[in-house]
Amino acid sequence: MTFHLWTLFFLAYLVTTLSPGPNVLLVLKNSIQFGWKSAFITIFGNLTCQFLIVCLVALGVGALLQTLPVWFLVMKILGGSYLIYLGIKALKSKKKSTFDAVDNTAVTNSTKTGLALFGEAFLVSASNPKTLIFLSAFLPQFLSLESPAYQQFSVMFITICAIVTSVHIGYAFGIARLGKRFSLKNMEAKITKITGGLFITMGGGILLSNR
Repeated sequence: MTFHLWTLFFLAYLVTTLSPGPNVLLVLKNSIQFGWKSAFITIFGNLTCQFLIVCLVALGVGALLQTLPVWFLVMKILGGSYLIYLGIKALKSKKKSTFDAVDNTAVTNSTKTGLALFGEAFLVSASNPKTLIFLSAFLPQFLSLESPAYQQFSVMFITICAIVTSVHIGYAFGIARLGKRFSLKNMEAKITKITGGLFITMGGGILLSNR
């Protein structure tokens, strides 16, 4: 991959990552409930799934999925339903604001384990089958014939890791600092409800989409 192609890839993926989606919403929700440092576990779960997706793209599975509408439909139903489940769960949450406790003890004092946070993040990242198809069309555009494909996919995944980690940590730290600075009462509950509604909207969008 040439430096020019890498720069284009970096900018294009950065813009995509900056756009709020299910992964960003989950990072924000977990940061509010368990402290901004819990975002690292959430991001790790997301990137683990992204690694598998990039491997599948390299193997051409995304293109194969497009020719198998039944499997795509199954994945779409499961993914959309899971996002709706998370949304309903968030809307039913009765937890009060804990911004005053957003510090080093926030995660350890929570009842949700790191494994649970990791698993939830992995499933949210895997919940939209369009991600696989999107990356199948997106990543090959930045491949060069001058270098082995596996090296270029490795570079792109490392770049993805850097972008996702930086952007998501920025969101998590920003929302935590915002809550502490303005001391907004019950802000956690309000934002949790908002993210819950957005999860339901995104899940419904996946279920109702034609593709």
